[in-house]
Amino acid sequence: MKRILVVDDEPNIVELLRLYLEKEGFAVLAARDGDEALAAHARHDPDLVVLDLMLPKRDGLDVCRELRRRGDTPILMLTARSDDVDAIVGLELGADDYVTKPFNPRALVARAKAILRRTTATAGGGRPIEVGSLRVDPRRREAYVGDRRLELRAREFDLLAALARDPGVVLTRDTLLEDAWGTDFPGETRTVDVHVAEVRKKLGEDGPPIETVRGVGYRLVPPPREPLPAPDDPAGGRGGTGAPAPDASGDRAGG
Repeated sequence: MKRILVVDDEPNIVELLRLYLEKEGFAVLAARDGDEALAAHARHDPDLVVLDLMLPKRDGLDVCRELRRRGDTPILMLTARSDDVDAIVGLELGADDYVTKPFNPRALVARAKAILRRTTATAGGGRPIEVGSLRVDPRRREAYVGDRRLELRAREFDLLAALARDPGVVLTRDTLLEDAWGTDFPGETRTVDVHVAEVRKKLGEDGPPIETVRGVGYRLVPPPREPLPAPDDPAGGRGGTGAPAPDASGDRAGG
């Protein structure tokens, strides 16, 4: 049974989420402030943390920062603010997604299940993908640029893998939400923008660039193809004034 830690100082929200999450088969833990949240996390090692940003004693951003320092426990943030500045900061600190209050509890549960599905699923038998200097290994969930291993969070890896599977193809934000987050309901497209920015930083100048296609989405730009041999290039096997070179078996090339 998956354990979900719900961190919110509003008892009615905690009980509402407990009702819906337990109905879906999750075990629910609760904390009322940031200090309780960190203590419960250390004691129970939950599979997911639903974290309100506006908490007494220690706010949600500070809790998010500390959870990321400890490891990769998935974090779904709750924010009551109309603007998404705090949510963007939370995503940059390492949260996996966010939901704005007031929220539909069914949609929140679906979002939580999608996060868990993505973080616990193993990509069985996936062959490594190479795009220029980038190598993505879905089975090991590792990515390299040359010999440099990229330190990617779970959603960042899924996003990069989705782009690498179709280099040069423009993927919409909604498509990336579905591919990387597994959501089947409208998501926050700003989530994609923030994660793309982080992946770009980690790819660096020696990795393939991620191009923004305004009003559409993103694509991973593959390296240019090497030009074909010139017609008079002996390596091409055609043209030229000299006779074709014999191959290892003694037969003439093209003969």
